[in-house]
Amino acid sequence: MKKFQFEGKGNISGDRVRELRLRARLSQSALAAKMTTEGVIMEQDVISRIESGSRLVTDYELLALTKIFAVSADWLIGSG
Repeated sequence: MKKFQFEGKGNISGDRVRELRLRARLSQSALAAKMTTEGVIMEQDVISRIESGSRLVTDYELLALTKIFAVSADWLIGSG
């Protein structure tokens, strides 16, 4: 198992990030722009890698996502 991977993925929140983004009718670029307004500099390709599970999500990125989508961190990581 690679370091920082769980069940072959770099994060467990990617599926929920994609679900929320689609529900909000945001493109990956639009979500990246919203992340930037929260102080997290991010490009579209980073959103793509998060959603595919190939990129680790940091704690401050998770916090920004919870603010943008008004969900709890527990829900975002699938435990709530």
